[in-house]
Amino acid sequence: MTTFQVEAWMKCYMEKTEQLEWEARINIILGAAKGLAYLHHDCSPRIIHRDIKSSNILLDGNFEARVSDFGLAKLLEDEESHITTIVAGTFGYLAPEYMQSGRATEKTDVYSFGVLVLEILSGKRPTDASFIEKGLNIVGWLNFLAGESREREIVDPDCDGVQIETLDALLSLAKQCVSSLPEERPTMHRVVQMLESDVITPCGSDFYDSE
Repeated sequence: MTTFQVEAWMKCYMEKTEQLEWEARINIILGAAKGLAYLHHDCSPRIIHRDIKSSNILLDGNFEARVSDFGLAKLLEDEESHITTIVAGTFGYLAPEYMQSGRATEKTDVYSFGVLVLEILSGKRPTDASFIEKGLNIVGWLNFLAGESREREIVDPDCDGVQIETLDALLSLAKQCVSSLPEERPTMHRVVQMLESDVITPCGSDFYDSE
């Protein structure tokens, strides 16, 4: 099966050689969420990926997403709530508490997933030059727009088929995932539930019939 990275699609987007419609973007987000939820909740022992980013999400020809590259992954035994380790991962995706303390939990993966959602919605990398010039990253940009009630401006203006109802639900979910407080972030099981109930169902498209 031929696969390619979300990051590779991002490169094509920036070079204006390929575009991705709204429903396909939602499908990628849902697939990545399901993969991460499996690692956190259905594996024994549980797995913290520690490097969720666009280059580690693979897509097949139908834009079905798969989590890949477990080189930095760590196991959580049942009685453990976190691991303390040397900070590793990719700048722009790392949760603030992880960078400060080296304590990795499932919630640090949730933060990285939230950044991935913003990346897919906006078509911009987490450390896009336009953010750096303002001393921000993609999360800082979202927070700035939210402070002015302009969150919808984060969506890629060239994306076809955007549905406002599902956009608002995705932005609400992303804001929860990238909260500076880990306890305010949802679990990945909850993320999947919210995507299926608040995003996929209202979307009302046969794009998801295979789910």
